[in-house]
This record gives sequence, C-alpha cells and structure tokens, in this order.
Amino acid sequence: MAAISPAFLALSGISKRYAGVRALEGVDFACERGKIHAVLGENGAGKSTLIKIISGVVQPDAGHMRLAGKDVSFATPSAANAAGVVCIFQELSLMPDLSVADNISIASPPRRFGLIDAKAQRRRAEQLLAEIGCEDINPLMRVRDLPLSRRQVVEIAKALGKKPQLLILDEATSALTSADVEKVYAVLAKLKSEGVAILYISHRMHEVEALADRASVFRNGRHIETFYKGVRSTADIVQLMIGRDIAAQYPPKPARAPSRPVLELENLCWEKRLDRISLSVHAGEIVGLGGLDGQGQKSLFLGLFGVLRGVTGRIAVEGREVRPGSPGDAKSAGIALVPEDRKTEGLMLPMSITDNLAIASLDAISTGPFIDPAKEGAAVRRAIARLQIKVGAVDDPVSALSGGNQQKVVLAKWLMTEPRIILLNDPTRGIDVGTKQELYRLMRELADQGAAILFYSTDYEELIGCCDRVAIMYDGRIVRELEGDALNETNIIASSLNIDEAAEPAHA
Repeated sequence: MAAISPAFLALSGISKRYAGVRALEGVDFACERGKIHAVLGENGAGKSTLIKIISGVVQPDAGHMRLAGKDVSFATPSAANAAGVVCIFQELSLMPDLSVADNISIASPPRRFGLIDAKAQRRRAEQLLAEIGCEDINPLMRVRDLPLSRRQVVEIAKALGKKPQLLILDEATSALTSADVEKVYAVLAKLKSEGVAILYISHRMHEVEALADRASVFRNGRHIETFYKGVRSTADIVQLMIGRDIAAQYPPKPARAPSRPVLELENLCWEKRLDRISLSVHAGEIVGLGGLDGQGQKSLFLGLFGVLRGVTGRIAVEGREVRPGSPGDAKSAGIALVPEDRKTEGLMLPMSITDNLAIASLDAISTGPFIDPAKEGAAVRRAIARLQIKVGAVDDPVSALSGGNQQKVVLAKWLMTEPRIILLNDPTRGIDVGTKQELYRLMRELADQGAAILFYSTDYEELIGCCDRVAIMYDGRIVRELEGDALNETNIIASSLNIDEAAEPAHA
C-alpha cells in the first residue's frame, strides 16, 4: 500500500466475520487530513463493514485502530461522533414523521430552560441547509413529505451539524439531482480546505475521478491496492474491483424490424406534474427517460402503475386501452415497476428472501387459497438462478443481502410475473459496477425476448449505452426524443435544461 503520512486514521490487521462468512480479513488502511480518499469495490467487498467498524456500528474480531495518533475503539456510533467521526450511510437514518429541523438536531437539540428551543433548532437547520446551498428546504416540513433527493440533502446537513473531523460518505450522492451533487462537491472542497479527512464511497467513477486524491480498492474482504489520483485508469480500477477482465460495459444494441407498440400513451396528464405525455414503446425496445430529476419521470411511472388518482389521457397495452386503478390492475395488464427506493418501496426488509420474491406472484404458486410450497420453492430457485442472486439461505431476511443483491431481488420479484412492460426507476443507483453490468445484460435479454422497457436513469452514460432512444422530460412534458447519432451527452444536457433551440419536436 502507498505510504500515507501523517495518518489521521490508521487501521492495522482489521478482520470481521459474520456467521463464518469473511467480511474483512487482515485489512491495513490509512487516510490523512485535508484529503478525499475513495474506497472502491463491488457490493460485498467489505466497504460497508469497514466504515461500520470505523464509525462504531460494529466491533472488529481482530486488529486495532488509531485516530489522531491515539489508539481508539468505539463501542457505539455516539462515541465515534464524540471523537469527530461522522458517517452518512446510504440507508438514511432520518425519522420520517419528524420535521427536517427535528432530524438535523435529533442527537443534541438546542435547549432553553431545560426544554428544546424550537426557534433555535429551526435557525440551526436553516444555517446548515444554507451551507450546502439548499435554502429551499423548509425546516418545518416532515421528512416523509420530501422526495428522496431532498431527504439525502437533509442527511448531509445533519452530518455537518456534528462538526466532523473524519467524514465518511457511503453513496451519499446516489439519490441527488445533478445540481445538488455540485453543491455537495463544493461542501467537500470547503471541508477539505479546513483539514477534514474524508472517506468517499461511490460506484460513480466520474465522481471518484473528480474528487478523490487517492483511492483504495477492496475485493472479497481484502484490501487490494491504494493508489494516487491519475495513476490508474478506470478500466484498471474496474479490473482490480472485480478481479477479472470485463467485456464492453454495455451490450450491443441490435437492429430491429418495425413492430407494433406494446405500450402507447396519448396526452397523459396529472395535476401539474404530467403535461400531455405522448410516447410509445415497442416490443424489444428499451426507451430511456431523461431530464433533470423531478421533471415528472417518477409521476409517469406511478401513473402507469395505478398509484395516482385522476390521471387523464389514453394508456394502451398491446392495442387495448387500460386504466390501471391500482398496482394490482397494472400487474394484471402486464406492467411491472422496479421503484426508486428499494429499501422502502421495493422490499419488506425483515421478511425472508423467499417471501420477498414470491409476493408479487402468489396466484401462480398457490393451489386454491393456499401457497403450494413445492411451486414456491421451484419458482424462487429459478429466480435466484436467473439473476445470479448471491444468498446464504432463502429463509434469511432480505436485509442481510448486499445492496446489489437486494436490487436483484426487487427485479426478480417482478420478472416472476412475466410482465410485458417493465418500468425501471433508476435501478442501478448505489450498486457496484459488476452488478450494473449484469443488469444491463439482463435488460437487453428481456428486450430481446419481446419485453417493452421504459428506463429512467440519472446517469447520462447509462441512457446512451442502454437505450434505443431517449425521451427527455422537462416540467412534466416530453420536450425531445433522441436516437441514433443525436443520442449523446451534449443533446441530453441541453434538452434537459430546455435550452436547445434546434431541438426537433417530440414524437411518439
């Protein structure tokens, strides 16, 4: 490992096992003040266990840790916070029924005469939100009423309020809009200039290239290599992460003969979120939804999946008009939705892997009113094999799986219903590069088998690499469709900002 001096944080010989499974093995690791140190690896490589040990969430089985030259061992996250170690986990720690201000000051609210000083708490929240350029968030709003991207911003503000000396970000930008990502970059630059040590975990390689001074790669619970910025190419890093050469990142797009649309939308409207959406998706086609976050993409998915009330316009599946009034209606029409937030919208975390996989297809695995164990077991085994989900036992809670494997469970659950139309809402958010490639391959296989796929992503490269064409949304409407040579990053960005005067009109 490259020498790092002086080390603010130094780990020596750290090991951790869970029920006999190696999470970390003999790890040596160090980072210094005033630097951003990226921690890279596939899901299950040991990154999450590493930061949980550093932040006092779990205790190592062996090894020791030094912070600012002193031996430390944190029994709790509170003890780590007191020493200046603050972590922003990918799974948000916010309490949805409390206000933004309550959440930001939850650990140490300002007090007056022994009682919580609500006005001071609000002022503190306003100040911290202003520090990250997000003054538009009302500190009195309940967290559950905020979109996921805004909740992530609140989580970051909460962490800054603890005055970190070592800040750990675990996929902290994965749910953010591009504008908010830029604001976080500015905050990190400020913290770095103030001498804060920053550990940055991300699967977005362009973020790592833009931010990190050095990076460490982990694989199968072991530290593989640490290197300085610019020493390793992206291809080198990916090979270190997965331990093998990779083929082209995106599968080839086959030429397709004209086919009948599987999904047709005409003048779809809903409140002020959807404005005369007209779009078609053909069998064997992957159509992307682009645009800045919050321009109606999620509302479109929810409207198609029967969640919203009052949607007007025409929805046709295989030429037959449908009007889903519930997710059950949508499923019956052959529509499946992989939602934005797998933790809260896609999975029942305390329940078993089997229960999560089987829940959407109970009618197919039941005999009369009862689930047939043999049918259920066979269907679950096929789903696990099809998506190569890495599980211990199928009766384990789904929360025990890595993020990438949890996402596979969400997708597999819906594939078990054999849908004709698959709605994918940012499905690769927060998962590793190897699992992303598996999902890209699976998407293309499903399209080759005749599925119609509507795919929203915040990653422009994904839209270009995966999609046959991309519809750009702005202010609830489709402002342009891009395909062929026109499907490039420049056009996506210009259309997303609705500033491309040369844009052709949208067409279905």
